[in-house]
Amino acid sequence: MTLESAAVTIAEQIQRQEFVEVFAHHDADGIAAASILCHAMLRAGIRFRVRVRSEISKTDLDGEGAYLLCDLGAGIKDLSPDVMVVDHHLPLFEGGFHANPRLAGIDGDSELSAAGTAYLVAQKMGDNRDLAGLVIPGIIGDGQEMRGKNLEIFNDAIANGIIVPDRGITLPGRDMTERWYTAIGPYLDRISGNEPLIADIIDQALDKATGENSIRLDTLLSRVVIESAANTTPESLSAIYSDTYHLQREVIEDAHAFTAVIDACGKRGHGDLALTLCMRSSHYLEQAWEITRQHHLMVIDAVKTAQSPGDAAGVYEVKDAMVASDVADILARDRVNTRPVLVYAKAGDSCRLSARCPRGVTAELGPLIRDLAAAAGGNGGGHIRRAGATIPCDRIAAFAREWQEALA
Repeated sequence: MTLESAAVTIAEQIQRQEFVEVFAHHDADGIAAASILCHAMLRAGIRFRVRVRSEISKTDLDGEGAYLLCDLGAGIKDLSPDVMVVDHHLPLFEGGFHANPRLAGIDGDSELSAAGTAYLVAQKMGDNRDLAGLVIPGIIGDGQEMRGKNLEIFNDAIANGIIVPDRGITLPGRDMTERWYTAIGPYLDRISGNEPLIADIIDQALDKATGENSIRLDTLLSRVVIESAANTTPESLSAIYSDTYHLQREVIEDAHAFTAVIDACGKRGHGDLALTLCMRSSHYLEQAWEITRQHHLMVIDAVKTAQSPGDAAGVYEVKDAMVASDVADILARDRVNTRPVLVYAKAGDSCRLSARCPRGVTAELGPLIRDLAAAAGGNGGGHIRRAGATIPCDRIAAFAREWQEALA
């Protein structure tokens, strides 16, 4: 089945419903994907309820209603065949209502996110071109590239005046100081979390400015690079000043800022706020920004205090399960690293794990994590280069050993 025909199949199934139960993954891609389809359903007069979750199981879907999973479900083989799945993770689900780029030979790691897939479904429900801006948080949040289907959606959005491309600083924040000292995408060694240092650097850049209320950006960037270069990858330093996107229909115009706020609110258990913003209500915007600031500072603290248990190279423990995925991203993407990274955190009797591949390192993490998690009495999966799992805490030592042996 082509991706277009799968989108038509799910769109028609949604349109048959009077009420839909929607589950969204708790990151920027999952929340954006759910929001796109909620907009489409609202316009079609279909009632719905949305819940944001870090993971989903069959027991969550034990009612008789229509279920729609966004950025969730592809990796669960034995879901009911009536469940609708809009996802881009490695597929095991074999039901007839499954829109997933991987099933059409499209790279779900880099060329199409769950939000992008949801947009294709929404377009089959009516003229929803104005929702293209909500695809961008999926691309940025999942570290995808602007090529393939992503590029097609992006170019159409530019042509329709939904997105305006630009160049600039990609770090999110309400002011210049906050953008730098809360930086986690990328994480900047010695800068992130160091508010006095970045305040001093900004003061120097202001002193060298020539125009009123302006700042010498070259001075600022040069100082940041000098401070961070020893322990930050060149690619991450280059990403500080890069392509930016103005989202003309969303409550936060800067796409990188919008992505950061959605992602932080979802991961801190405030998925309702993130969904509200994606549904284009700015009522709780300041609260959402403050949650984002606090989340970023917690991630920064976790990066600084992450510990490797025993001699488990490449394995790190953090105290907060809500930051494990962000810490894994940072250690694999922003720190110089030559092997896959595994980050875990204990949450009661369970351990949440996130695995990532650094640039230039080849390992199929999704299948590996899925198999190791199943052997440990848990569940897991994901992408080729990014994966996650939940296992019993008393199996973490054995899991770490098996992980290292598999990658040796």
